[in-house]
Amino acid sequence: MEKLGLLAAFGTAVCWAFSAIYFETASRKSSALAINFWKVVFAFIFLGISGTVLRGVPFPWDAPPRTWLFLSLSGLVGFVVADYFLFNAYVMIGSRITVVFQSLTPVFTSALAFVFLGERMRLERLAGMVVTVGGILLVVLTRARHAQHEEQAGHANAGLLFALFAALFQAGGMVLTKAGIGTYSAVSATQIRTLVAIAGFGIQALVLGQADFVLREVPKKREAFIPGIKGAVFGPFLGVALSLFSLQHTQAGATSTLMAMTPVVIILPSVFMLKQKVHAGEILGAAIAVAGAALFFLL
Repeated sequence: MEKLGLLAAFGTAVCWAFSAIYFETASRKSSALAINFWKVVFAFIFLGISGTVLRGVPFPWDAPPRTWLFLSLSGLVGFVVADYFLFNAYVMIGSRITVVFQSLTPVFTSALAFVFLGERMRLERLAGMVVTVGGILLVVLTRARHAQHEEQAGHANAGLLFALFAALFQAGGMVLTKAGIGTYSAVSATQIRTLVAIAGFGIQALVLGQADFVLREVPKKREAFIPGIKGAVFGPFLGVALSLFSLQHTQAGATSTLMAMTPVVIILPSVFMLKQKVHAGEILGAAIAVAGAALFFLL
């Protein structure tokens, strides 16, 4: 079963790579807000089906109040805020560069967990942080150098900043999740987060005057809606399910390392599916970032 667990962890990285590409495609055809809204709607439905199959509970009404509180906050921070930056980064700099920044999420998570949860990080894991940040910087510098020859260099720089913020707020969402989940079902816990995210994105659409566009117009745009559904299947649904299976059958360090392969896995599909060019510095930076993630979790 351990080998299946390791395979599931790698499968998670593959799923998240494809979900990033589908969400980038959908966001370019519509808007980040619209795709975010429908993403969590479909994820909520898929998770409800999974909860029914796995534990006979289609809705997490058995969760204690503390779990509801922290997971609701996690949904706002980790989905609504983080995904606002994430999906706009997809549009600005593309999914391939954006997912590299996700290697920073464990760094931010550890720092926030130390401050708010009292978790201490060993010295050798700091080495993993340094290597990861070095890989990210190499990707950023490579991208910035090539962006100087493009018309939207400033747009690309803003995208890099958005990707950084996405990683930071995702880390905040993870810490809030850990503070509230306890021994509760991870699938149903994720469903709570997506429920709050639906409300958050819905309110955002109302405030921005985009409710009619999000609820009525976007579902009619097959070129945006279909990739959004595919992204929801690969990301919040299959990706989460595979990661949970892996954690149940192998070591967390091995799972996290293989899941961190997304920046490398995404390079080939982004070339063939999105026809994007790959620079040598980006490939080297992605490899270094993943190596840093491996050090961070395995040492």
